[in-house]
Formats: sequence, structure tokens, C-alpha cells
Amino acid sequence: MTGSSTSASDADKYSATYVHTISEAGRLLPSASKWNSIELDFKVLPQSSTGYDSLPSSYSKSYDYELVITDKTHYKRFLYISSTVAFLILALGLVLHFLPRKNHHHESAKNLSLAVNQAITFFDAQKSGNYPSKSPIKFRGSSGLRDGNTGNTRADLVGGFYDSGNNIKFTFPAAYTITLLSWSVIEYHQKYEDIGELEHIKDVIRWGSDYLLKVFVAPNATSEPTILYSQVGSAGNDTQNPGSNDINCWQRPEDMNYERPVSVCDETASDLAGEIVAALSAASIVFKEENEYSQRLTKAAEKLYGITEKKDKIHKAVTYTTIDACGGEARKFYNSSGYKDELVWGGTWLFFATGNYTYLDYATTNFAAASNNETIADKGIFYWNNKLTATAALLTRLRFFHDLGFPYEKALGLSSKMTDQLMCSYLSKQNFNRTPGGLILLRPDYGEPLQFAATASFLSKLYKDYLTLLGRSGGNCTKCDGFSLEMLQSFSISQVNYILGDNPRKMSYMVGFGDHYPTKVHHRSASIPWDGQFHSCAEGNRWLRSQDRNPNILLGAMVAGPDHFDGFSDERDKPWFTEPSIASNAGLVAALIANHGPNLGLDQMGIFEKVQLDSRVP
Repeated sequence: MTGSSTSASDADKYSATYVHTISEAGRLLPSASKWNSIELDFKVLPQSSTGYDSLPSSYSKSYDYELVITDKTHYKRFLYISSTVAFLILALGLVLHFLPRKNHHHESAKNLSLAVNQAITFFDAQKSGNYPSKSPIKFRGSSGLRDGNTGNTRADLVGGFYDSGNNIKFTFPAAYTITLLSWSVIEYHQKYEDIGELEHIKDVIRWGSDYLLKVFVAPNATSEPTILYSQVGSAGNDTQNPGSNDINCWQRPEDMNYERPVSVCDETASDLAGEIVAALSAASIVFKEENEYSQRLTKAAEKLYGITEKKDKIHKAVTYTTIDACGGEARKFYNSSGYKDELVWGGTWLFFATGNYTYLDYATTNFAAASNNETIADKGIFYWNNKLTATAALLTRLRFFHDLGFPYEKALGLSSKMTDQLMCSYLSKQNFNRTPGGLILLRPDYGEPLQFAATASFLSKLYKDYLTLLGRSGGNCTKCDGFSLEMLQSFSISQVNYILGDNPRKMSYMVGFGDHYPTKVHHRSASIPWDGQFHSCAEGNRWLRSQDRNPNILLGAMVAGPDHFDGFSDERDKPWFTEPSIASNAGLVAALIANHGPNLGLDQMGIFEKVQLDSRVP
């Protein structure tokens, strides 16, 4: 009904068209009942033959515009132009609506290509043994050339990496480092190649895997013990002889002339063995195109795993730090809390490296037991002491992209639920606190928060990429409302950005990145001038206590990080703030490459190259 007060006889004089107002969707709605319409009276349409249009209504919202057309040609041209413009505006709106949108909040504005290069370069500064002449680090040389030949030990343990700011070589965190770096290459090798860092990272991995082949000596006979070298160098506290070990002596590794004792374990040190297995297996996938070397790595991993698994079955497996001669000194630095997670971790990687379902059987059968053994302090944390969350992500990957069905549904389903819960724990502030500046505090009583934030960043971005490949928009959790891909991306990049300078101090905690970064890193080689002179332990002490900047920039080193309130002290004699480590930097490299670039860059099926359908399942 219209609001016009015309009578039926007046209908012969007027002809009206009704059009609704424009909806929120941008469409011009037709009027069926003439309700909420606008009466456009142009006096150009055929006259109505009925008078119903002129019935008055108290509800009408129409208006009589009394428009008169004097030139129909111009009017038709006006209608044509108006319709064309309206159509173009509508089409443009639809195009803009469906175009993919970049959320700049979820992308790092920082130069992650440079960051990846620098973070890898840190490992060049940590190399022990015959130092490469083409290394980008110019304040390092050959060192530790007698490692393994001390006291009653006669072994070739030249090579590997110095652990941190000291000159000790710990096998356990070194193996974890190689596993994690290898995993990042297996997933994102295309990204590494795109930025010209693939050969660089593979060189670092090979340096580590070559050394791991040396630390495992298989028995020639069943009566002989398996030998695992867990440590080179002393972490003792001999105050009577201050120059007798790697902790009391502040000296460049090139100048070391003191005894470097070797710690020896056997096959009962199952956590150490499991991590070595994982590292050799993952590295074998990285070097799969070098068939001979890859097989050498795999063969060693299988042999060690076979020996260690037998010890677990007869309940003689222990953590390596419970054996004084094996890991007594390492207890101060890398005190392992269990071995089940390493054996499950190692079995999972060995399955991917060989396709042998025996290893997957062990991993899936013992996954729940490993989960039950996880300490409260380690819940939801991936680092050198806890591999459970990472194993869950790997088994979830298997379920997503190469589901094997029976008899693995239960274990793979458990791992998938655990990974979803892990993601929710990262995003919910009820699980983990954050500093005022946004850094997640996964182990608040432990210190050194950056290493844990880095691996959380890596796992969350990796899982986001898995879900993206599946075409999912997010995941569900039992204790929260779930999460979206955008939430995972935002969390992951926020931790990377914090490390690289988006924090209250505006400081990059990776040395050499940006204009403001730690300059007094707790590191022997970086703090002593590379001047061609021999510097004794006594001389080194003045560099330890010096208030000057380090004379050498330890490029790419991620320091331990701030306190709970974003506070940080750039002092060399405060390692809880300023000391880097290879295990921490491995997590950083993984997080950086995962977040690099707008493209997914994930190799979905490469990890399954050796995996065939299980012939045992009918």
C-alpha cells in the first residue's frame, strides 16, 4: 500500500514503480508487497487499469516525487549510465570481497631471510675440530684436535660442537640439536633453498651427524659393551687447580692445553641412545640423495636402537645422568628426567627413515607410557629434555597425511588430541603466563625462556601449516573454545618478533640482528680478541670481568633472554641472561624458517618416502 491520498479516479493520471531500499549485502531489493518501498513516479509507464494501487494505508513509507520527464532520450541514457555504474560498483565490491586478504598483523615485518642466515651462522662459531677455511666466522680456528685421547681413552672424538659459552661438548643436547635442525629441513627445505641457505644448514647438520657417528661404538661381540661417549671436557669445580677444566678456565678453545676427560656410557643410557638414534635417522632423510652417507646414518641408528630397546624390555634402561661415569657432570647442565620419550622419539624417526613398522610399533605402543612419565614441569614443552610434544606432532602428521588405520588408530588419535590441547595451551593464558611484553613463560621456574618460546613458535606454525594443507580452519580442545589458523599464526610470529626486538626493551635477543642487541655475551671465543696471541686462563679472566663490549660479534646467537618482567642485564658474568647454546639456537632456526615468507613451503609427502603400506595388515 502506498501513502498517496489519490482516489481511484486519479489513478488514471499516475503510474508508480516501487523499489525497496538497499540491503546490507548491497543488493537492490524488489518490492513485492510495496512494504517499506519508495514510490518513484516518473509518468512514463503505461497507466494502471485498476485502482488498487491508490488505496490509502496508514503503514506506508512511500513518497510521491512528482517527477516529470521532458526528454525521454536523455532519460533513457541516464538510466543506462546509472545501471552500468551500479553494476560496476557491485562487481568491484564482489571482487574485493573474495580476494585473499593479507593480515599484516600475522606477518613479520622483519627480514627473516637475514635472521635465518645469522641464526645458522652461530653454529659455525661453535664448531670444534679442524676448522673450515671458508667459514664465515673469522675469529675461530682449529681446536680440540686431541679430543678422545686422554687418560685411558683412545678414541677419535675430534669434531662436533661446543655446547654454549664454554668449551664442553655434550652429546645429549648436540643430538637433540641435529634432530631438530634436520626436522626443519625435512619440512621446509624449499624455503631454505629459496633464500640460499639449504647448503648452509646441511653443512651444519653434517658436521653434527659426522660427530654422532663417532660417539657410538658398536660391540664386536655380544659379550662386549656398547660404548656411547656422552661428554668431552670437564665441568668440575676444582678450585685448587683453576686452570684444570672448561668451566674454571676462561679461554678460547684454540688455546686449550689442559686435560679434557671423556665420559663414557653403555647401552643402558637409553635417553642418550634414543636421542642419537633420532638425530641419525632424521639426518639420513636430509641426506637421502646421498645414498651411501644416508645408509650409513640409518645403519648406525638401527644398530643402536636394537641394542637399546632390548635393555628397555628387560627393565635395565636408565637415564644417562644417573650413571656417575656417564653423565655425572652433565647433571649440572642437562639433567635428563626420563628415557621413554627419547625412545619413542627415536623409534618414530627411525620409522620415517626406514619404513620399518617394527619401530612404529614400539613408538605407538609406548607413547601412552611416555606420556604418563612426563613431569609436571615439562608438560607442553619441547626442548632437549622432553620430546613428547614433538613426537605427538609427528604422529599427528602421520595420521593426517598417511593414515595407516589398524592397529595404530588409538595411538595416533591420542597424539592428535594431545597436539590440539598443546595448541590451546599456547593460546590460553590460563595455562602459561606471559611477560608484560608478550613472551610466553613455559618454564617460569627454570629461566632461559627464549629457548622454550622458540620451539613453541615452531610447533604452532608447523601445525598451522598441517591444518592448512588439510583445508581446515582450526582445531578443537576440551577445555577451551578451540583455535583458528589465524590464532596459531599470530602466536607463532609474536614469539619470533619478540625475540627479534618487538619487546619493551626494543632489543633483539639474537646477536647482530638490528641495531640494538646484547654486546657482552657470555662466550669465551667472542669475548677474547682474535689477535694471533696465546691467552692463558689467567689472562682470560680479565676478559670475563671486562665491562667492554665483546671484541668479536657472535652473529646469530640467541641469548638466554629476559626475566619474567622483560628485564634484561647485558653482562658477561650473568649467563642466565647472556649465554647462548646450540640447543636453544636450533629452536630459533626452526621457528624462523617456519615463519619465513607468505608461501606455505611445506613438503607434505617427502617424509613418507620410505613408508609403504604395512604388509602385515590384511
